[in-house]
Amino acid sequence: MNNKTKVFFWSIAAALGGFLFGFDTAVISGCEQTLQKLWNSSVFEHGLTVSIALIGTVIGALYGGIPADKYGRKVSLVIIALLYLVSALGSALAFDWYSFLIFRFIGGVGVGISSVVAPMYISEIAPPSRRGRLVALFQFNIVFGILIAYLSNYLIGNTSENSWRWMLGVEAFPAVLFLIILFFIPESPRWLILKKNEVDKAREILNVSDAEETESVIKGILAHSESGIQSSFKALFKSKYSKPITLAFLIAFFNQVSGINAIIYYAPRIFEMAGLGSEASLLSSAGIGLVNLFATLLGLSLIDKFGRRSLMLVGSFGLILALSLVSMAFYTDHLEGMIVPIYLFIFIAFFAMSQGAVIWVFISEIFPNEVRANGQAFGSFTHWFMAALISYTFPFIAQTFGGGTTFAFFAFMMVLQLLFVWKMMPETKGTSLEEVGVG
Repeated sequence: MNNKTKVFFWSIAAALGGFLFGFDTAVISGCEQTLQKLWNSSVFEHGLTVSIALIGTVIGALYGGIPADKYGRKVSLVIIALLYLVSALGSALAFDWYSFLIFRFIGGVGVGISSVVAPMYISEIAPPSRRGRLVALFQFNIVFGILIAYLSNYLIGNTSENSWRWMLGVEAFPAVLFLIILFFIPESPRWLILKKNEVDKAREILNVSDAEETESVIKGILAHSESGIQSSFKALFKSKYSKPITLAFLIAFFNQVSGINAIIYYAPRIFEMAGLGSEASLLSSAGIGLVNLFATLLGLSLIDKFGRRSLMLVGSFGLILALSLVSMAFYTDHLEGMIVPIYLFIFIAFFAMSQGAVIWVFISEIFPNEVRANGQAFGSFTHWFMAALISYTFPFIAQTFGGGTTFAFFAFMMVLQLLFVWKMMPETKGTSLEEVGVG
């Protein structure tokens, strides 16, 4: 195995956390209506059933930087794999609503920590010329996990009263695979230097990832290490880091007010609102997963060539158009056939090649070494707090205001995103982490 292949393998291994992230996020869509009937849940209780994992994700994202800094990126990835495994088995075997909430919450914690640690790990082992593509593998695995969850839900179907248990339980298999593969990857070289002062060990890893730049990278890391800055949340909010903090908050905020997680979590429900039958709704949801996958591949192939900002500009225009068309379809009651699914496929395509491909790459790049773990945690926390809020309130909002107003709001938010990208977002492609993360 040559050095380039080794780095790719390490990145794929860490990115498997993204596959489980995506699977865990989307799998609930296939059984959420069954669970509402099973437990006779009110609209707010059902919102909690669906969003409890996201609440766990918020907690995991908020504190995910702590084990990553204290115990290392690799140990944190092992913890994530165990959380996914416990959640999958526990959710499938849940005996009542409360036990279900507990195990879904545990899985959410795993998703939250994964969104902090996996992109950060990949960004810290990847050479600058390939960092965008390699970190974007995390997002690719997320959407691949979403697609497999949708296909799994469709194949299992609602054929028996226990179908929902199988939908949730199959996640245990990739969780075990993820756990095994993690034993074959190294620790982050930047963590080894900053936290353990193991320069020689870090040099061996850096020689694999980018031999020509090894010494200059080590010199840059040591310069940050000698600055004496403490990697705490308190240090993160010093004025010198106000720019990356603002950028991380805004890109994470706009990621979720696009409506992406509401669509992924409630895709079958949205399609039934648009007049499709339950089986067609599940199949259309699988279509969302497929479009998501191919558009993410497109974004992954373009991100290091055209840059993060260019993808976001193009994506913003596409999202505004697609969401406006969905809103108009609901307002004018033109819901016949596949019109709404087609518009949502367009939405997913533009989202996946822009926001989807960029967010985890961008957040992992913009913070300096000494605060990267907590900076990544802050960006992930913002992302998942908004995801939980929107997913929890979506059934009530959609029921109260209807599809037209709901999607019009998402479209307006994307107009604001376009302004953010145009006026504030810097380009980060092709530079070392030490050069990007200047505060």
